[in-house]
Amino acid sequence: MLLRPVSLADVVAYIRMRCDPQMMADLGGPQRPDDMPAKVARDVELTEADGAWVLMIVPGEDPSVVAGTVALWPHEGDSPKSEIGWMVLPEFQGQGLAKAAVGEVLQRARADGRWGVVHAFPSVTNVASNALCRALGFSRVAEEDLLFSEQIFRVNHWCVDTG
Repeated sequence: MLLRPVSLADVVAYIRMRCDPQMMADLGGPQRPDDMPAKVARDVELTEADGAWVLMIVPGEDPSVVAGTVALWPHEGDSPKSEIGWMVLPEFQGQGLAKAAVGEVLQRARADGRWGVVHAFPSVTNVASNALCRALGFSRVAEEDLLFSEQIFRVNHWCVDTG
């Protein structure tokens, strides 16, 4: 497994992940395919400017074959914080790719030194993502409501210090 920065060629992968009802069940439902080129362009711009890390999970040798994404980004505002999130396509789930990818990003964050405490907010019903947080040394802060995509979700709030 390797991680590579998102590119404009990743629109199809974004559509497969973000426009699929099953993949988006815990994230407010599928997004519109027509919105994906702009979303990818924003993610490429942020990644190229080193304002966020949006990385494609490549399961093998071919960098055009992606299993999903892992991203680390800052939240500005009253209480600035860093957040990590990930998605793995169904045919690649259960192979340890998400754990390896998130683990690698956390190692990079520790080496980089700017991300501090990293937060994750998987849905309370997402057993695999909550288990991943536990396995990678995140501490569970609380169960809480979170506004995402103009909807309120019940999530587990996890954090890990990369400072």
